Amino acid sequence: MKLNSIPNFVPVLIATLLWGCAGNSSNANVAAAPPPDSTQLPPVETEAPNSNYKPAFEGQTRINGVKTTTPYKVEKIAEKIDRPWAIVPMPDGRLLITLKSGYMEIHDADGKLVTKITGFPKVDDAKQGGLLDVAFDPDYAQNRTIYWSFSEPQGKGNLTAVAKGQISADETTIQNPTVIFRAKPALDSKLHFGSRLVFDKDGNLFVSAGERSILEGRKQAQWLNAGLGKIFKITKDGKPAPGNPFIGQKDAMPEIYSYGHRNPESLDINPVTGELWEAEFGPRGGDEVNRIQPGKNYGWPVITYGIEYSGEKIGDSIQQKEGMEQPVYYWDPVLSPGGMVFYTGDEIPEWKNNLFIGGLSSMHIARLVIENNKVTGEERLLADLKERFRDVAQKDGALYAVTDGGNMYKISKQ
Repeated sequence: MKLNSIPNFVPVLIATLLWGCAGNSSNANVAAAPPPDSTQLPPVETEAPNSNYKPAFEGQTRINGVKTTTPYKVEKIAEKIDRPWAIVPMPDGRLLITLKSGYMEIHDADGKLVTKITGFPKVDDAKQGGLLDVAFDPDYAQNRTIYWSFSEPQGKGNLTAVAKGQISADETTIQNPTVIFRAKPALDSKLHFGSRLVFDKDGNLFVSAGERSILEGRKQAQWLNAGLGKIFKITKDGKPAPGNPFIGQKDAMPEIYSYGHRNPESLDINPVTGELWEAEFGPRGGDEVNRIQPGKNYGWPVITYGIEYSGEKIGDSIQQKEGMEQPVYYWDPVLSPGGMVFYTGDEIPEWKNNLFIGGLSSMHIARLVIENNKVTGEERLLADLKERFRDVAQKDGALYAVTDGGNMYKISKQ
């Protein structure tokens, strides 16, 4: 990999250019003004929606805009990374990046490549498939164990699988790779694997799986006996986590935590409430942010704020139904949400507990201000770079992002 050799003044120049959209003062000698009242800023979305659907409650979409007032800088710290999908800080402060082709890389905190890790099970890396997310065992310092998700070939099809193994002492290979969970059934599709991983405070693992896009899988998002369009909660060995909502229920997978999802590529734990939050792709319109509660049905494909890519209506064209959860927030036109992270650092206080989501087709990072489980403000960051942001992470008060163009960015206080 060739690192991006940026002179010291260039990150500052980039940040200065971005301040206009990020709300930073362009004059470092002038004290920053108090944050403007977000109710006085227009929504960041100005394009016409794909449909005339009405939100279920005020503020569910096109919330008022906000702007970051703390000066920050944006640095490209690596480039030409081969199809990155996830970026996850390691316990020692370095960065682990997954590559869709079936490998991982360790980079130092400045973006420099340290080593490439091989030895993973075969992946189907066509279109949206490949080696996807990764999570560190809570006891990684003692057992060197990581968990990863990938699209596993199965006969003429494939599925979302989760495996675990140990990083070798020289950090070049994965040892004892073992598949611990599969979101069955396998289907002949190259789309909608979902596939984010996050551990809870008790050491159990949340896993998201998409409904594979095709109609055969779409309907199964509502089936409790199928692993498509679901969020699961499993133990480190791939068993149903204790207390799961459907344990003991006939014809239901005991690993299921929630259902009725389309393509959930974003998961993180809300630091204020300790609850799981998720973002998922809608079709043409209707990308969602959801507060995930055990046993709840999130509606796809029965209710949606989107339409078919062809312009046709989906199902009965309804957006609300008893027994199905409303999204906390939705977008139309779409965000195309990649990975997401709640900011828990102290470097930029106004970002505290805000949610940052990588935007793919929208080509920006969405910042959502959340209060009492409601979105109260939205900002678009790094839109001037015109990159597809695949994943976002945080470490030591800075945000890190990888893009489909193979670049890694660091966003930190100026």
